[in-house]
Amino acid sequence: MIFAEVAVADAAGGVLAHSVMVAGERWAKGRTLSAADVRRAAAAGVARLTIARLAADDVAENTAATRLGGALAGAGVTALDAAHGRVNLAAAQDGLLQFDAAMVAAVNAVDEALTLATPMQNARVRTGDIVATIKVIPYAVPGAALAAAVAAARHIAVAAFRPQRVVLIQTRLPGDSAKVVAKTTAVTRGRVDALGATLGNGGDCAHDAAVLAVVLGATSADIILIAGASATADRHDVIPAAIVAAGGSIDRLGMPVDPGNLLCLGMLNGRPVIGLPGCARSPKRNGFDWVLERLVAGLTVTGADIAAMGVGGLLAEAERPQPRAAAAVPSGPVGAVVLAAGRSTRMGPVNKLLADLGGRPLVTHILDTLAAAGLPPPVVVLGNMADAVRAAIGARPAVFVTAPDYASGLSRSLRAGIAAVPADWRAALVCLGDMPRVDGATIAALASVPGDNAIAVPVWAGKRGNPVLWARAHFAALARLDGDVGGKALLSEHADAVIEVAAPDDGVLADVDTPEALAALRAR
Repeated sequence: MIFAEVAVADAAGGVLAHSVMVAGERWAKGRTLSAADVRRAAAAGVARLTIARLAADDVAENTAATRLGGALAGAGVTALDAAHGRVNLAAAQDGLLQFDAAMVAAVNAVDEALTLATPMQNARVRTGDIVATIKVIPYAVPGAALAAAVAAARHIAVAAFRPQRVVLIQTRLPGDSAKVVAKTTAVTRGRVDALGATLGNGGDCAHDAAVLAVVLGATSADIILIAGASATADRHDVIPAAIVAAGGSIDRLGMPVDPGNLLCLGMLNGRPVIGLPGCARSPKRNGFDWVLERLVAGLTVTGADIAAMGVGGLLAEAERPQPRAAAAVPSGPVGAVVLAAGRSTRMGPVNKLLADLGGRPLVTHILDTLAAAGLPPPVVVLGNMADAVRAAIGARPAVFVTAPDYASGLSRSLRAGIAAVPADWRAALVCLGDMPRVDGATIAALASVPGDNAIAVPVWAGKRGNPVLWARAHFAALARLDGDVGGKALLSEHADAVIEVAAPDDGVLADVDTPEALAALRAR
């Protein structure tokens, strides 16, 4: 191709390289100049024009882009009409984008005149989305270069989502919230419906490998999902052990995608089984989405496939419920938030926190235990009978804050307490004022759990109790809770971060809600 500035008389048949104004009319670049155009330009006083003139073996830009687009458009992809040397390929169906990355590199290596750009492999696309673009840089391409690019081209396709049958099984531990189970079902249904598949309810069962294995053996679906009550951390843990006990196998435990690290992928009777990471209880995109989408599109997912997901596997901070910038996390002490605002309705006319226990008000027991464990003065949240509770605490060091809307539920007291946490605390133990039997060893063990994303929960005889340690990374989520719920409503959603700490006795389970409970505690 010849590209040059020429006298206007010699420009006929050339392609205008730059836009020009001729007698008040704008001539766009790319215009093929006719003899009449040349006469008009000369009459308007134009002396020279920059043009491109095709050689005998050159292929015009739109023609070249169209030929290459035709060679690239595969199943589920349509090549759109060329314009200004560009052809876009569009998805003709919802699904996952499929192509050979090495092929894209090979096409782009043929000649700088030809370019091909795509999204990431396995990108989720909808009908009409642009899945590739071809741009011819100059106004023409040598025929030999175009032929080489067409020869290197391989189909870009969209693997369509299929009407797969998906079933969700949830395991539960004593004390798990029915609201969390319902939320997990709703979030999962939203994911599955968006892919054109259908979600069936596999029910819930105890978080026990033998029990879950029986449920799995009776489950029929194309894809089986298991939302565990506790995060999976080993191949001998409940979910992978149950898959194996039911006659299946484990292909991969863990994935290099964050959020989503603690995913488990297995096979049972030729059907994929996914142990969900805790973050799958949130609708925000995570590694589970990557696996589910491929399976619904009919693509095989192996352990090797998951191992290759690390590139791009660190998902954008915008997709996280809480930013994880390390610099924002202080390395200071662990303190406690004591919730002492409740209405004490089940105790009748008596405020349980003011009841005598061992010669001192019940609420003071947890405060004295925190002090003995070496924690800084706690944040005490007041509400019901605030003046009386504060007077009962006396001269014990504490930071007092009042939750004016405490009657609206536990979440409001928790919100007020979290808002008052000193800026240098790296984590907070959320304690209930009516649990006087929590001992100092439990407090110290929870407070010593490291990690800027940790949630530490005491466990006795397989049951989770209180208090719970929350790293500062979770404070925003705690503050967003609403209604008569506490932090435990978030445990399933953040199962990847939960660390269970063995308690020395059942004090982590024992609260005082009724006159009978108080009488039993006094007798003990």
